[in-house]
Amino acid sequence: MTTPTLRSPTSAPAGPASLTAAGLITLLLGAALPIVDFFIVNVALPTIDRTLNASATMLELVVAGYGIAYGVMLVLGGRLGDTYGRKRLFKIGLVAFTLTSLACGLAPTAGVLVGARIAQGAAAAMMLPQVLSTIQATTTGDRRSRALGMYGANGGMAMVLGQLLGGVLIAADIAGTSWRPIFLVNVPIGLLGLAMARRVPETRSPNPATLDLPGTALLGAGLFTLLVPLTEGRAVGWPLWTWLLLAASPILFAALVVVERRVERAGRVALLPPSVLRMPSIKRGLLLCGPFFMGFGAYMFVAAVTFQDGLRYGPFAAGLAVAPMAVTFLVASLVSSRLVARYGRSVVTVGAAIQGTGVFLAMVTVLVAWPDVTVLTIAPAMAVTGFGQGLMVTTLFRVTLSKVPAESAGVGSGSLVTVQQASLALGVATLGSLFLWLSEPDVLGMRNAFAIVMAVQVVIAAAVSLFGRRLPDPR
Repeated sequence: MTTPTLRSPTSAPAGPASLTAAGLITLLLGAALPIVDFFIVNVALPTIDRTLNASATMLELVVAGYGIAYGVMLVLGGRLGDTYGRKRLFKIGLVAFTLTSLACGLAPTAGVLVGARIAQGAAAAMMLPQVLSTIQATTTGDRRSRALGMYGANGGMAMVLGQLLGGVLIAADIAGTSWRPIFLVNVPIGLLGLAMARRVPETRSPNPATLDLPGTALLGAGLFTLLVPLTEGRAVGWPLWTWLLLAASPILFAALVVVERRVERAGRVALLPPSVLRMPSIKRGLLLCGPFFMGFGAYMFVAAVTFQDGLRYGPFAAGLAVAPMAVTFLVASLVSSRLVARYGRSVVTVGAAIQGTGVFLAMVTVLVAWPDVTVLTIAPAMAVTGFGQGLMVTTLFRVTLSKVPAESAGVGSGSLVTVQQASLALGVATLGSLFLWLSEPDVLGMRNAFAIVMAVQVVIAAAVSLFGRRLPDPR
């Protein structure tokens, strides 16, 4: 297996070929892997703790290290694809992701696992932006709309199936390998993706820009100073350095805005061009994606902890509990295109309302039936939640990126996926940390902590439903 190398931007074909069905399947396979790996670890943390004697800080870094590296590098990955070729960067990222997955699966200590997870997150950031960029650059009209809808459905299903697959693999304990197959399974899948990658057309920006190094540095520093203390603060007791990093975060993001405006006014291409981010579809879509994915990430994390530590489900039962969500998410994804064609942006409003109803049902179920909440008892709430989320994810991706021109595909997709990933990590860091604190026996206990966090998510769903009416109509 060889790693593709970067070559001069001038060596690309002048006009990209149309994206075939086989090419789209290959891209969606590559897009699913990083998202599955973000969520698959949730159900594995107790098992990793037992086998590697990991501290609470190390366990959080297994999740956060991946998410932080992923979020920080995403926009840079999109820009590199614009310049050197998206297919080439997709293959480089897939090779690196496969190798780092192998390293995760063979890690002898918690420290090695954390390092491999950070490298795995960086590899994912090189691969994932190329998927949306290639779709944007090789499709138009209804074909682009359908492909974006499939991308959204693929991503949402990957989030849900990650925890289901993790539970199944850990419970199987293949050859006594415990949690390791959750990473090792990526190796044959990655090799299959590489074999299929020849079906993907090569594209790049017609006017590749030089890298915006100041913007890249400020974006990375801003995300780092925000996500690290929020993720690790509770585990390490909120020392002074966590507050100093949090205080620096808004300053760095403000500096990023100033620098990007200056770069664009000077006639150069900014990492996050303000002119692109001001487009109504991008601006309003990103503003809704933020709170939605914060809630999504927190919901999956809180559910995994509650099922295993509170209700004493095994890994398989914890994974099985999200199966109704996966089924209804898939159904909603399949019908969303027809619904959007008929009802437009109202699908987002209705989807958020349905999701909020499902979260409310989960809250009531846990309050009433605790501690005798079974997989069947919680299934209706999970099914309703999944259907609402399926309508939301597919439509949000379609609306947000539908008006982005092909030459800005890398910027648009990189920005969207960065917001998605940062919001998922923020959800775990904020609502997840709130839940872990409230669930301590001397505070409120897990039952009441679950109810409070679910109530917050009901409010978030109501806000998304309300403001979803301000999205541009995708029809």
